[in-house]
Amino acid sequence: MLQILIVDDEANIRKTLSYCLTGEGNAVIAVSNPSDAISEVKRRCFDLAFLDLKLGEENGMDLIPVFQSDSPWTKIVVITAHASIESAVEAMKRGATDYISKPFSPNQVRLITQKIEKLKDLETEITALREDARRSGPENRLESNNPGMQRIIEKLKKAAASEAIILFRGESGTGKSVFAQTVHQWSPRAKKPLVVVACPSIPADLLESELFGHTKGAFTGATRDNPGRIAMCEGGTLFLDEIGDIAPSTQAKLLRFIQDKEYERLGDSISRVADVRIIAATNANLEERVKNGQFREDLFYRLNVISLTVPALRERKEDILPLAHSFLTHFSGVNHKSFLGITKDAEVCLEKQQWPGNIRQLRNNIERAVILGNGQYLDWSDLSESPDQHNDTPSIGDKVSLSTIEELHIRRVLASTTSLQEAADILGIDQATLWRRRKTYGI
Repeated sequence: MLQILIVDDEANIRKTLSYCLTGEGNAVIAVSNPSDAISEVKRRCFDLAFLDLKLGEENGMDLIPVFQSDSPWTKIVVITAHASIESAVEAMKRGATDYISKPFSPNQVRLITQKIEKLKDLETEITALREDARRSGPENRLESNNPGMQRIIEKLKKAAASEAIILFRGESGTGKSVFAQTVHQWSPRAKKPLVVVACPSIPADLLESELFGHTKGAFTGATRDNPGRIAMCEGGTLFLDEIGDIAPSTQAKLLRFIQDKEYERLGDSISRVADVRIIAATNANLEERVKNGQFREDLFYRLNVISLTVPALRERKEDILPLAHSFLTHFSGVNHKSFLGITKDAEVCLEKQQWPGNIRQLRNNIERAVILGNGQYLDWSDLSESPDQHNDTPSIGDKVSLSTIEELHIRRVLASTTSLQEAADILGIDQATLWRRRKTYGI
């Protein structure tokens, strides 16, 4: 189904086009003048716009740059009489996708709409493939030998088909983002975009503008309009990773969007609507943050519709070896190595580890071993630090400087966390101090 806008000053054309397009299952809004067209484009997202070049005394061509600025993803199909084909060609040079000449048949409209729908699907697929390539790795396959995980996966299949908000909880590195991707892939929104927002990675004062967008000049540094991440995933899914870290002011606006599907860009008073499903994840204790006044209680209850806790890797030891072998195959191919497997001793040691960094730590461990190791089988000596390296690692009470201990501690905390904000919280310092420490130690 496409969201379609018709802009034509002839009532019969609006009626005919609307009848034809809604008959194909599309959602249609028809307006008669540029002013109403601009209002609609600013308020909601459209996949396709049929635009007449003769709008009474006004020129429809003037609307093309407005559409491109406020809704750059909207495909524009020009409606024109036979006598103005040259104008239609000029409009296409300015950014229109196609044109249809009057009088037209329902079949012509149907063919153009199908063509645009295929083009939109192709663009979405290319974006998804790029994201998959960026996040590619064997941990993206949602499989488990653990009964508890299998029950969670079964619940996920039921939840994916709904429109309900899903909140994933659990430690860092357990694969919450993989669960979110899977929900999107299993859902009816799979052909629409999945947009991921890692909340801690965006400064608190910029997160609001990243989510909801801003207009040019809304704040210092806003040199152009930004439609925002919500507009980018119209019809699709917005994944808010580590949602417990967002600022109170942004929490309030997010709550309003979840309740009413309405929002405003920074620097703009126009209320916009968007059809977006929310999936969220956190490693924080949100109930505790609600008690401490750090997280809105009403937002928590809105998010906590379907809550699934992803177990830590140490709680599903059945998955350690399958994941390790999957990582080995993946990284052997990527690094042009010829490892055939993992020795029995190494497998035993892998299963005995607690893996505080969960799947992410296991993945990094196998990747390092593949890059530095030799031979056909990974042994425990490949998967752990060498004795020399281990003996050189300082411990509390050793005759070393405080800076040496501090550097080692910062490195280990950064290696086991997903964001600088999380690392800073654990270390008990702010992000600016952490940045200075990293610069000092060359991390």
